[in-house]
Amino acid sequence: MIPPLSFTAGHLAQFLGGDVVGDAQVRLTGFASAERARAGDLTFAEKESYFEAAAKSAASAILVGAASAPTAKVLIRVANPRVAAAKVIPLFFPQEADTPGIDPRAVVAPSARVDATAHVGPGCVVGAGAAIGARSVLTGGNHVGRDCEIGEDTRLLPNVVLYARTKVGHRVTIHAGTVIGSDGYGYVFDEGRHLKIPQVGNVVIGDDVEIGANAAIDRAALGSTVIGQGTKIDNLVHVAHNVVMGRHCLVMGQVGFAGSTELGDYVVIASQSGIAGHLKLGRQSVVGAKSGVMRDVPEKETVLGIPAAPDKQAKRQWVAIQRLPDMIVRMRELEKKVAELSAKGLPAAGGT
Repeated sequence: MIPPLSFTAGHLAQFLGGDVVGDAQVRLTGFASAERARAGDLTFAEKESYFEAAAKSAASAILVGAASAPTAKVLIRVANPRVAAAKVIPLFFPQEADTPGIDPRAVVAPSARVDATAHVGPGCVVGAGAAIGARSVLTGGNHVGRDCEIGEDTRLLPNVVLYARTKVGHRVTIHAGTVIGSDGYGYVFDEGRHLKIPQVGNVVIGDDVEIGANAAIDRAALGSTVIGQGTKIDNLVHVAHNVVMGRHCLVMGQVGFAGSTELGDYVVIASQSGIAGHLKLGRQSVVGAKSGVMRDVPEKETVLGIPAAPDKQAKRQWVAIQRLPDMIVRMRELEKKVAELSAKGLPAAGGT
């Protein structure tokens, strides 16, 4: 009996736009890394250096690039094995389907609009005037504030909170514990105390965005904090008020943005970096890990370090710093020689 999630190599090759070397009728029932693969599994080798391990594994077939060494295993040749893996894994590990409807333990305001195909799980609260689109899922413990808008096929994992008037696009995933639309950090000093500046804007999240667990995205003081279409934000990221991110940016874990900074499209921010406020990061710019960005970054430039500098400059500085201990030893030796020559009444080298 063929398992429900079973595909031939030929079917997968057709799905991926690739071709089969070997038996196109071999049945594949799972996907695994080379070291964990068993008979019936498909694995992949995105680099030639990984191909040997895949060929020696128990896997029944390998996703490979156009040029690969011969092997007795079935090969599915594709243009990019990693991209192909991303497309084929969901076939073997489909997301669990959520039953349409509103759980009796949820609280939904009478004026809220919940599509009949949406799922609202236990412990959810949906505020007045909120709208939840077709096939969207609130898994449980979610709070969707007044006048929020959630598009189609969007998924909120447990305990995600959307403050009032947050707008979320289609096919968005927001992971557990994330808070969208909390107050921006805005104060003015007045008569010996910090006076809060009311934060009356909102957050707008574009289509196909994914936001990791325990992230915080603040609403704008005025206007909108914006996360552009296709942008992917990792866990534990903080986005301050009025930040505007372009399309398809990548923001990795523990990054923090101060207010009103703007990112162009395809910007990459590596982990544990801090971005000062009111800056502009140009299209396709890259910020290296643990960097502190204090100035604008031009388009396509890579910056590193604290304060962040162009990558070649920063690397030269790092090399120079690594040489400092040896340079200090040499300097002390030279100072000692100069002192000895001076004590003897002789001029130092180069003197007159």
